Amino acid sequence: MPVLRIDDAADERLADYRDLTDVALRRTLEPAGGLYIAESAKVITRALAAGHRPRSILVQEKWLDDVRTLAGDAPIYVVTDAVAERLTGYAVHRGALAAMHRPALPSLAEVVADARLVLVLEDIVDHTNVGAAFRAAAGLGADAVVVSPRCADPLYRRSVRVSMGTVFQVPWTRMPEGPGGPWRAAREELHDAGIHLAALALADDAVPLDVFAADRPERVALVLGTEGDGLSRRAQEAADTVVTIPMAGGVDSLNVASAAAVALWALRTP
Repeated sequence: MPVLRIDDAADERLADYRDLTDVALRRTLEPAGGLYIAESAKVITRALAAGHRPRSILVQEKWLDDVRTLAGDAPIYVVTDAVAERLTGYAVHRGALAAMHRPALPSLAEVVADARLVLVLEDIVDHTNVGAAFRAAAGLGADAVVVSPRCADPLYRRSVRVSMGTVFQVPWTRMPEGPGGPWRAAREELHDAGIHLAALALADDAVPLDVFAADRPERVALVLGTEGDGLSRRAQEAADTVVTIPMAGGVDSLNVASAAAVALWALRTP
C-alpha cells in the first residue's frame, strides 16, 4: 500500500475526512459519496471482518504501524496532529480513521428471511442512540435490525463508535419507501415472513412486556420509536400487539436504547 505524508489540510486527497463534526454535511455527503468513516483500528478491523473495503486510511505517524496491515491496496495518509484536527474539526486521538466503501443494503426480505428476533427503529435521530441500540441488538441476540427512512445513519462515525463496531455484525437495512409510506410495505413484508410486530409504546391496551414474553410468537419484530414522541400513529396501527415495559417510581419510559436492551433481553431466544 502507498504511504503518503501530507502536510496541508486543504489537500484534496483528504476530502473524505473534511469537517467530520458537521453532522448535517456528513449526513448528506457520506451516503451520496458511497462512503462512511470508521474510527480506530479496532473498528476498522471489524469492518474489514465484515467484508467492507477501505478506500483510504488517515493516521498520525505514531500509529502508522498499527494500520499497515489493514489498508490492503488503499493509500495511507500520514498527517500531523495539527493537520488532522484542522481537517476533521476535532482532536483525533483514537489511532486512525478510514474512509470505507459503503456496501449496498440488502432488501428487507433478505435481512429478515431467517430472523426470529428483529429490532425496528423508527425515526431515531440521535446517532448515539442508534449505535447503542445496535450494540444491544448484537449483545442480546437480535438477528436483524431494520431502520426507517428518516432514522439516523447507522454507519455515521458516532453510531459506529458507540456500537463498538457491532453495526458490522448485525444484518440491517432500511425500510423501503413506497405508496402510503414505509409502514405499509414494511408491514406486508414482515407478515409475509411470518413475523409478529410488537410495538413498544404507552397505550391503554398495551400488554406488559413480561406477559408478552411469557408466550411470545416464534418470530417477533420489536418496534421502537423516536426520542420524545415515541412511535408514530402509523407504526402503532401496523403493529399486531402494543407492548409496554412496566415502570415504577413515577417514571413512564426509558431512553430508547435502554428500552431496546430491556425488551430484547426479555424476548431473547434460547
